[in-house]
Amino acid sequence: MTKPILLFGPTASGKTDLSIELAKQINAEIISADSMQVYRFMDIGTAKPSPEQRKTIPHHLIDVVNPDQEWTVSEFIKRTKMLIKEISIKGKKTIIVGGTGLYLNSFINGYSFPIVPKNELIRRKLSKIDIKELYNKLQIIDSKSAEKIHSNDKKRIIRALEVYEQTGIPISKLQKKKQNKNLILICLNIDRELLYERINERVDKMIQDGFVEEVKYLIRRGYNRNLASMQAIGYKQIIEHL
Repeated sequence: MTKPILLFGPTASGKTDLSIELAKQINAEIISADSMQVYRFMDIGTAKPSPEQRKTIPHHLIDVVNPDQEWTVSEFIKRTKMLIKEISIKGKKTIIVGGTGLYLNSFINGYSFPIVPKNELIRRKLSKIDIKELYNKLQIIDSKSAEKIHSNDKKRIIRALEVYEQTGIPISKLQKKKQNKNLILICLNIDRELLYERINERVDKMIQDGFVEEVKYLIRRGYNRNLASMQAIGYKQIIEHL
């Protein structure tokens, strides 16, 4: 199997255009490693490749779930590994484009996340507890995870505690680390001033293209500000504006 290419870099550094041009030259398909592009109806604010670009080169892990459905890094890794095999069977190469730092780091470092199903009863119980108390509990039962998880990241704190309650084993012990050396890594770099200029231009274009209307549409469909998807940069700020 040909080594997958992992193309990454900061927002507005040119990953999308380069990945499509590279895919044309080497006969490849693209897997998105962006945690927000998986959501349907969230097109402008997540800077998804255009429909025309996706017709030119097959893209995967875009428009996979609705904004109120759960999507996790473990799901990303599982689906990406399956897709790499499927793309290879077609005789094509794979380009993974990102994106989300946690996804990229987890894929490169080969984290194998514990397959522990979510338990809504445990989650509801934990969600009623003050975040400081939850974090203190995590520090006691799993200090390694507490070091990696921010004290305000309630979702990940609850998940770590949920896993512990179901298994009796800290999530950090269930996560195995084996570095994935079977990758070609390409990192884009760009002058900081030029990067900021590009980001400013991108935001202006998003507004012109109807970003505010996109958020209004999501709200009308019942997707509220408390969803993980609606906490994405840009969406959260426009909701506050509205």
